[in-house]
Amino acid sequence: MSYDLDFWKYRKDVSLDDQETYERLSDGQFVDGLEELPIDLMLARLKEVFASWQQVDERFWQGDSGSFEVFTTPQFFRVDCYGMDGEDMNSIIDVAAEFGCPLYDPQVGQRFDGS
Repeated sequence: MSYDLDFWKYRKDVSLDDQETYERLSDGQFVDGLEELPIDLMLARLKEVFASWQQVDERFWQGDSGSFEVFTTPQFFRVDCYGMDGEDMNSIIDVAAEFGCPLYDPQVGQRFDGS
């Protein structure tokens, strides 16, 4: 089973439709009102957290409990998870949260930003 975890950061005092933002970011579009993300730092942090996993290439990791692939744009950090357990997916969510990026879950159409 696959599951995607999606992250971006709104600029202060900006509110947009989350589903529309997700769709535009997934299409690789630039979205006014979003911050640019420190993608290199986020990827480096993933490497630290998943150091015991095999990094197959620049964007794909494989471990005993599944695998994941990262897709990014300057404003978007998406992780496609394959066969992963919830604890490992939560570790990815925690990494994004370190950079001020709450989870948007397109499977349920909800952004978990505390509002």
